[in-house]
Amino acid sequence: MASRRINRITRFNVTALALGFAFLYLPIVILVIYSFNDSRLVTVWGGWSLRWYREFFNDRAMLDAAWMSLRVAAVSATIATILGTLAAVALTRGERFGGRMLFSGMLYAPLVMPEVISGLSLLLLFVALDAGRGFWTVTIAHTTLTMCFVTVVVQSRLGQIDRSLEEAAMDLGCNPAQAFLSVTLPLIIPSIAAGWMLAFTLSLDDVVIASFTTGPGSATLPIRIYSEVRLGVKPEINAICTMVIALIAIVITAASFASRLSRVQGESAAPL
Repeated sequence: MASRRINRITRFNVTALALGFAFLYLPIVILVIYSFNDSRLVTVWGGWSLRWYREFFNDRAMLDAAWMSLRVAAVSATIATILGTLAAVALTRGERFGGRMLFSGMLYAPLVMPEVISGLSLLLLFVALDAGRGFWTVTIAHTTLTMCFVTVVVQSRLGQIDRSLEEAAMDLGCNPAQAFLSVTLPLIIPSIAAGWMLAFTLSLDDVVIASFTTGPGSATLPIRIYSEVRLGVKPEINAICTMVIALIAIVITAASFASRLSRVQGESAAPL
């Protein structure tokens, strides 16, 4: 009886859920709808049209910024995935190495560090090194930001894998590296893919850190959108944001499927 009472759908629960979803997603829905508005005024509906999508593809500055964002996100996500996976392996397989606590603390610092502080610190580093700000400075900054997220995802998956699988492979003649590559790596591939997609998404929509580390001619799409919005919201911005939302939704969906696949593989590889 108690479980039935807990699981019962009440009018209050439905109302609270509806208000919560409206608070989170109603502004996004309005933005998407008005991206198809034919009117030049963003608050006046003028009929359905793809006019502002065509405007975006004819806007050379916006296209360059979008291409810059995609390149930075892809490269930084790839580097962050490699480094984050290696860090997760070190933390999971090397529980007793010296300095583990310091290493993990420094690795997870970006999770709790305000982005303003991280961006300013990276800016001071690049200035001290006399490095010209551009594609690579933004990429390094985003790698620093996203690597810890990849480590968390991969480390949680590694912690679920039975170590006896690797031990059995080594008993059959594999060295530790071969056992990891042939047994463990295939099991964590979905979590690595999920970490890459998470890093890609975080890099794609970052504004704060990119604003500190970018330079002339290397503005990312979020920075370009922010600079345009400060002068007034144009209908073209709605179209751009709608495409970014669609891209991020696709990436998040793919990451969710990868995480689910990783969890299923973990359950099948778990000891009975």
